[in-house]
Amino acid sequence: MMKALYKTIVMAGMLVAAAVPQTGAERVVILHTNDTHSQIDPDDSDGLGGIVRRKVVIDSVKGVEDNVLLVDAGDFVQGTLYFNLYRGEVEQKLMNELGYDIRILGNHEFDNGIDELADVLADSEAEMIATNYDLSRSPLARKFRPYTIKEYGDKRIGIIGVNLQPKGMISEGNYDGVVYNDAVKSANAAAWWLKHVEKVDAVVAVTHIGYDPSMPPGDKTLAGASEDIDVIIGGHSHDLVRPDATEGKVSRVKNALGRDVTVAQVGKGGKYVGEIVLDFDDDSLKTDYNIIRIDSRLDKRRDLELDEIIKPYRAGVDSLMRVKVGRSAVELPKGSVPLVNFAADFILERGKALADSIDFAIINKGGLRRAFPKGDITEGMIITMMPFYNYITVLDISGRDLKEAFDVMAGDGGNGVSGNVAVRYDKARSDAYDITIDGKQLDPDRIYRVATIDYLAKGGDYMTSLTRGHKVAQGKKVLYDEMIDAFRNGYLKGKTINPSDKPRMVEVPLDKAN
Repeated sequence: MMKALYKTIVMAGMLVAAAVPQTGAERVVILHTNDTHSQIDPDDSDGLGGIVRRKVVIDSVKGVEDNVLLVDAGDFVQGTLYFNLYRGEVEQKLMNELGYDIRILGNHEFDNGIDELADVLADSEAEMIATNYDLSRSPLARKFRPYTIKEYGDKRIGIIGVNLQPKGMISEGNYDGVVYNDAVKSANAAAWWLKHVEKVDAVVAVTHIGYDPSMPPGDKTLAGASEDIDVIIGGHSHDLVRPDATEGKVSRVKNALGRDVTVAQVGKGGKYVGEIVLDFDDDSLKTDYNIIRIDSRLDKRRDLELDEIIKPYRAGVDSLMRVKVGRSAVELPKGSVPLVNFAADFILERGKALADSIDFAIINKGGLRRAFPKGDITEGMIITMMPFYNYITVLDISGRDLKEAFDVMAGDGGNGVSGNVAVRYDKARSDAYDITIDGKQLDPDRIYRVATIDYLAKGGDYMTSLTRGHKVAQGKKVLYDEMIDAFRNGYLKGKTINPSDKPRMVEVPLDKAN
């Protein structure tokens, strides 16, 4: 009966708490989220998600199941005005209201530095797990443990938390005191201990390392290298792993012994909740994985008390979304060529106010988090488009070091460069083999003056070679304030933007290049 109910839930995107509860310890239901990124309200691009709706799902499952474990795989902050205005307070408060049992860290939890993170997490009512991070010399030391064991009747479930290498992903200085240990080795060692010493019946790894080995090590790699991990609940790569996928991002991966590991991840923004059923019937573990769509059909059962908690925070967010500062002649979708071009050209123009003789600009497309609509642009749109606390930075750097940076950008499928730059690259080889600036080939021996953001200048997004540059100047305003100022008082004042839609970094495999 319950399996039929949950299939209905997945297909219809709603829950009906009317079934007879399942009893006993033979069945444990894990509900999980990842990369919710401060998406408190439904996403205005597609209407999906919303934390009030999510609570309907959680409460409904708890209403029909005796044994429910609620888990989050990190990056619960950063991406909307709620984080920019309230710095994690509202997200933390609401996760307590939803009753999360287990949480791990994502990379964006560190965006405001480790001291502020420790303050935010001080009120967390969930158990915080970090298996491969040594936090003993950090402000987080007392909040985290390397694993935990949950007991349901005579069944015991061991849970570990696996995190990414912070170097190259988290800004230097924001993770002081955190020591990274190899993710696969640490996870396997902890899983072995739980299975063979603690005698747990199942091991669940909650991870923030991404699904695919293209983000080493990745959940797929972890599953294949494991012997004792039964379930992986992932995050970081924003993949929606579908239960019925037969290729690509599959939910069943063979471990080192040839047994299936369930690998789950539910995209980003809280648009889905994952459901993993652990069935211990006949003393053998079986798993069933489903995803539940969070949409408007859940609104009729929304928790009005939770709405009241959100209301004063939402008022602050809404006020910024109403302040108009500029206009766009066309829609600039998230991740689109015109949006990336606009951001790169903006970096170049603002960089010129900091230093003379700037050659070109670089910006990471991953730092641009929302679209611009056709028509009015508001303060709130700008802040959520580039929400990070980045500053424009000017570097003097060799062409040789820049070639390394362009190769990293090639492996990422291209990034933002100013209009005087043209690049052909081979993504599979991570090779930017044809780079011109102002029509001239990149000279490895020349020193170039480049405008970028401090996150990249410090080696973020794996742009390690940029750290070898010499910092000439840095802006005093956060990047989004720079753009707001440009619309109000600077070179964009009174203009309707209409950026070029011509790609500046173009993928052309080497074997097809002229």
